[in-house]
Amino acid sequence: MTMINRRHALALGGSSLLMPSLVRAQATWPNGPVTFVVGYAAGGSTDINARELAQVMTPVIGQQIIIDNKGGAAGSIGLRATAAAKPDGQNIFVAVGTNVIINPWVQKGMIDTISALAPISQITDYQYVLVVGNKVPAKNAQELVALAKKEPDKLTYSSSGVGGNNHLAGALFAEAAGIKMVHVPYKGTGPAVADVISGQITCNFSSLPPAVSQIKGGNLKALAVTGNKRVKSLPDVPTLKEQGIDVVVTSWQGLFGPAKTPDAILDKIDAATKKAMTDPKWEAALARDGLEMPPVRTRAEFTKFVHDEHAFWGKKLKQLNIQME
Repeated sequence: MTMINRRHALALGGSSLLMPSLVRAQATWPNGPVTFVVGYAAGGSTDINARELAQVMTPVIGQQIIIDNKGGAAGSIGLRATAAAKPDGQNIFVAVGTNVIINPWVQKGMIDTISALAPISQITDYQYVLVVGNKVPAKNAQELVALAKKEPDKLTYSSSGVGGNNHLAGALFAEAAGIKMVHVPYKGTGPAVADVISGQITCNFSSLPPAVSQIKGGNLKALAVTGNKRVKSLPDVPTLKEQGIDVVVTSWQGLFGPAKTPDAILDKIDAATKKAMTDPKWEAALARDGLEMPPVRTRAEFTKFVHDEHAFWGKKLKQLNIQME
């Protein structure tokens, strides 16, 4: 069952309003250091990729890019902060697809992300890896399933927060395998994975950047990846589908600004992002982290993709009947 990466278009309408106070900002953006707001604690996939993008994008825009970690609520604290920021392009939210697509449907009191944010650029495509600590007696996904059936409700899985894709991946995995696992949400993938390494948590469906080095360093065991194909950084790790578990979970990362940011500023950010992503250092970082370059989309096409995914998952989550804590 494919998560997040569905690619069909949805017609959109509307345009950003040009605020008089921002006329000068259009001509001078960036007007000082730019902040990348990350909705997770340091050390997770989004934090790692935001820092890597900042390194290649800083020389493009001629201003320093600062990372501001606002972890909590599966990325929603950082999202809300960006939505409330001055719409001048100086504060940019580095989002995981679920922040904008899933959170509005599963979090009580969540803001309308479609009206509150302006999509700018997609920066990655990726999948997840099912990892366990070295003390867990399982060498593959099927052995983990057998362990869960032997000890019902004793296995735990951590996530970066309620409603995040690694939360959904765990819930879908348990549903497909006919097992029960206890969900333990954290404020980011970094601390969620750290507790798998220490043995406090059984497993995690981690994004690849924070997990690959720990796997290669012998601190974690990789049991499966969640896409339709294996990843280059972990070529010996089979997919869940290869192991007879019909679950596919993929996602993406992208840049968003406050909703009323003028189109001229959004276009400048989009152009600068795309230029930065042609830097060989960015492609090397993605390959090292186990991520992929996203499809080439204009800002308008990315906006259509985001709106489409939001509408699709609003219906799909009800069909799945996944109960969020």
